[in-house]
Amino acid sequence: MNQQNDRKTGFVPYVSADKTLPELTWMACVLGIVLAVVFGAANAYLGLKIGLTVSASIPAAVISMGILRGIFRRESILENNIVQTMTTAGEAIGAGAVFTLPALFLWDLNPNQGMIAFIALTGGFLGVFMMIPLRRLLIVNEHETLPYPEGTACAEVLKSGETGGKNARLVGAGFLVGGIVKALGDGFVLFKTEIEAQISKFKNAVIGLDIYPALLGVGYIIGPRIAGQMMAGGLLAWVVLIPLISFFGAGSSQTIFPAAAPIAELDAWGIWKGYITYIGAGAVAVAGLITMVKTLPTLIYSIRDTIQSARKNQLGGQGLARTDQDIPLKWVGIGVFVIVLILAFAPLTNIGVIGALSIAVFGFLFVAVASRIVGVVGSSSSPVSGMTIATILIVTFIFKATGLSGIHGMIAALIVGAIVCTALAVSGDISQDLKTGHLIGGTPWKQQIAMMIGVVASGLVIGVVLVILNEAYGMGSKELLAPKAVLMKTIIEGMMRGDLPWDLIFLGAGIAIVIEFLGLNSLVVAVGVYLPIHVSAPIIVGGGIRWIIDATTKDFDLRKMRNEAGVLFASGLIAGESLIGVVIAILIVSGVSIPSSPMSENMWISLGVFGVVGLLLWWVAYRSAGRRLKHGAK
Repeated sequence: MNQQNDRKTGFVPYVSADKTLPELTWMACVLGIVLAVVFGAANAYLGLKIGLTVSASIPAAVISMGILRGIFRRESILENNIVQTMTTAGEAIGAGAVFTLPALFLWDLNPNQGMIAFIALTGGFLGVFMMIPLRRLLIVNEHETLPYPEGTACAEVLKSGETGGKNARLVGAGFLVGGIVKALGDGFVLFKTEIEAQISKFKNAVIGLDIYPALLGVGYIIGPRIAGQMMAGGLLAWVVLIPLISFFGAGSSQTIFPAAAPIAELDAWGIWKGYITYIGAGAVAVAGLITMVKTLPTLIYSIRDTIQSARKNQLGGQGLARTDQDIPLKWVGIGVFVIVLILAFAPLTNIGVIGALSIAVFGFLFVAVASRIVGVVGSSSSPVSGMTIATILIVTFIFKATGLSGIHGMIAALIVGAIVCTALAVSGDISQDLKTGHLIGGTPWKQQIAMMIGVVASGLVIGVVLVILNEAYGMGSKELLAPKAVLMKTIIEGMMRGDLPWDLIFLGAGIAIVIEFLGLNSLVVAVGVYLPIHVSAPIIVGGGIRWIIDATTKDFDLRKMRNEAGVLFASGLIAGESLIGVVIAILIVSGVSIPSSPMSENMWISLGVFGVVGLLLWWVAYRSAGRRLKHGAK
């Protein structure tokens, strides 16, 4: 059957089905586990700072080739594919955790690492299991219609393995630069890592900049359009809304809820905390729901096609080619049933039968959506937060209606949302990984096992990372804004207690709707409104560097190579800074004395450091690709 389908479509994987190469080896597993933990911690840190995470598949593939091929002289492309599959599990677990679980810290509940690990593992396993029945439908049958951009790009990187050592050095160089700047700025505190300037004669209108290489790298990776829309949201909040509130409240001595002081006494940060965060929360919530509603046709078609595919009994693994063998559906069903049963009665989470059934229903429905959506727009643009918000809204309403209210109801609703969020993040990433495997000739069941190994490795560690970061910086602080988790917390509290400042929430909702009608990405703009402009500013600089590269490079192949080199260096900046941030947090928790104020308050030194990193990013992208083209690299 599979061979006939291949002849009909003309598709031939890079490694044919009748050829066997080393794949799920102990060396690939060890390296994959290490990278899953590293990128899981890095994405957790990044998600807590800006509410966004980045794909780890291409950097992981490059590092894998540099180590396995460059150092150990192993030449199996399938081994490298297993490594990047495990690594993306860490990225997904990190995203699922930081988008929801910091709310438990904000409620001063101090969740233990066992509880966090349990949530991460159950959500991660459900994400893998629920995606397996969809693989043949989405990856194979719709090979021509669903490109899965990250998965396809990763396959191309793996196939160009001859340059793996050079590309790995780009990631390593970025890692070194990002780590050094983070250590000098937030470790030794030699310079200010946040600067801002008041716009003259414009009360409380502030422009700021965080001196963080990771944000620069994020901007380069997401590109100028997305970065620009995020900056537009920041400008709307800090140059329009904050000064507007200041103007109209300047003559009032009354305290207007939810702020704790009169507007006349508040600076820009006070207005942001008292009012803009609620406007931003409304904008993000509604933008997420808009994004989800736009995918409803996809949801309906996915469910219909999945049922039809199951009826045709094409989901088993017997008699199929190596490249078309999944974990048998019987074991998938048993795995889902056992996890849901455990969740229904586990004292660690205490969500009950209603919570467990909600996870099963919303998990499968939204996994079907997420797995298809990432095939079109990629994992970075998948509306995971929107689907999580929808889950939390419905589940909170159900819990309240059935008598489970107060703090216990809020915790249960958050845990349900956290498990579903993790499942969605994992299912989206394994969809990309399976696309990569389909293109290069990987064995699906081995990739699925690898993903679960990565889930275990990163799931057991993510709790340690969250606890350390909370003790060092504090969840919800300026150092760790945890924007998505704060949003989830706000929604749950408002549903349960009915004390949200609804006028501000509706104002944010109106902004999201207007932005959507303007044809922009309302979710990206809404995130810009929600976050301080200090976060959006370095991101737009990174996007601007990407724009300069594109604008000054007319040759398509050269532009592609330059962007690939820039993305790899930017990924290194993110990983290096994020991991040093975790190391600094460990030192703080361990009692190591960290200077409390920078040795230099001169903002020009900070700007100089940031400028050097930006120029280095441009130079690496511009020059390294040119040298590779000159020497005939493909």
